[in-house]
Order: sequence, then structure tokens, then C-alpha cells
Amino acid sequence: MKNPLQPLFLDGQETLRFKANNIVRYLLDKGVADLNHLAEVSYLFSQDDQEQFAQLIGYSLSGFCELSYVSDETCEKAKSSVDVPRLRKAKIL
Repeated sequence: MKNPLQPLFLDGQETLRFKANNIVRYLLDKGVADLNHLAEVSYLFSQDDQEQFAQLIGYSLSGFCELSYVSDETCEKAKSSVDVPRLRKAKIL
């Protein structure tokens, strides 16, 4: 993993989620970028960039770890970056 991890937060449904990048979300929401097209041309992008993109669009941590292009190492790094005892006690992690 070369790119930095996005911060994680607890959303309104008590789901751990990566903090989305507002510019990236805007591009997706306005149709400037198309997730289906990006999936079709995923061979053009490194695994590292695909992992970071999933974070930048605000994936949940559990969904992120299930993506085929996310390595076990990156998943574990993301999980270990959450160091909030309340979350562990609530069995969210």
C-alpha cells in the first residue's frame, strides 16, 4: 500500500466508513465519472489506486474489505487504524 488511508468515522447508522472526498463524490454524483466504466477499464489502474479510490468515495470498512482488489494487508491496516475502545466494545470491530 503506497497511498495513505482515508480517515474512518462512524456514520448515522453506526457503520464505520471512510471519509469521502467531496470532489470525487461530486464527480461521481454529477455523472462526470462512471463507476461501471471505471470497473470495465480497471486494468488501467494499479491495485493501490483502486484501493484508494474506494476509500475516497466513502466505502464502509466492511464493504471495502470485501472488494476483490483490496489486499488483506490494506484491509488489516484500515481495521487497525481504528483505535477507539468504544467501537471495539460495541463489537463494531
